[in-house]
Amino acid sequence: MTPGPALRRRLPRDAAVMSGLIFGAYIFVVSAPRVGSLAFDAVAYWRMDLSAPYSGTYGQLGFFPYSPAIALLISPLTWLPWQAFIALWYAVLIAAVLWLGRSRFVTLLAFPPVAIELYHANIHLLLAVAIVVGFRYPAAWAFLLLTKVTPGVGLLWFAARKEWSKLGVALGATTLAVGGTFVLFPAQWIDWITLLGSLSGQTVGQTELPVPLWVRLPPAIALVWWGARTDRYWTVPAAATLSLPVLWPGGFAVLAACWLLPGPDVGYDLRHALDRMLNRVSARFHRPAGI
Repeated sequence: MTPGPALRRRLPRDAAVMSGLIFGAYIFVVSAPRVGSLAFDAVAYWRMDLSAPYSGTYGQLGFFPYSPAIALLISPLTWLPWQAFIALWYAVLIAAVLWLGRSRFVTLLAFPPVAIELYHANIHLLLAVAIVVGFRYPAAWAFLLLTKVTPGVGLLWFAARKEWSKLGVALGATTLAVGGTFVLFPAQWIDWITLLGSLSGQTVGQTELPVPLWVRLPPAIALVWWGARTDRYWTVPAAATLSLPVLWPGGFAVLAACWLLPGPDVGYDLRHALDRMLNRVSARFHRPAGI
């Protein structure tokens, strides 16, 4: 029996989901016990010492890279035993997946960068949550600006749409967080700003994609500006991902924000772009003689 059109459309999707779930199971069940690097990034959050948060070595276990405002936010969690801390951290990350994926959370779990992100326990899924929330409550953008910093390029969405009040809220919330914590921890803020300057152009040298930020930033700006002018919400997490300080596989988990955003999705735009290209090629080769 020949499969119907609906089944033929579902087969590639279902195969991709199954492959993604198998990949996720592999890295947790097989790779994690052998490599021993599960929750590698979360160690930095648990070990963070608020009195000297930037004493670690870049790219090494325990290096904390985020602003003093974020350090203050997570400092109460550092009092917990490791087992309690990581259980709570993973509960937050799984909650982010469930919230972003909703009824399609299994499909989201099958997205390989999400599995990699869960393996290393970084904050990219939380950035995705902040982006989604930030469309309605722009103050959430402070989280991106006070952690990875450069994904804040997504704020150009508000500038391109002339939504100045939302842009002002986002920048105002960030300024308030900076000012309030600078009064308490001026030395830490100076250390963090110095650290950001010293890390410019450095590489981790592991699984990152070797494309410098200065190369990625202009297309990220153009992408989010175009998206803002055409109501393509997916361009914001895409631009935020493209402008991450270090672009590595787990960072693409920021794209999980696309699962919840309205408007045409990237699949729709790619299909239509491909259709337009094929139509132009077809018209070129089937042009009537003498024209």
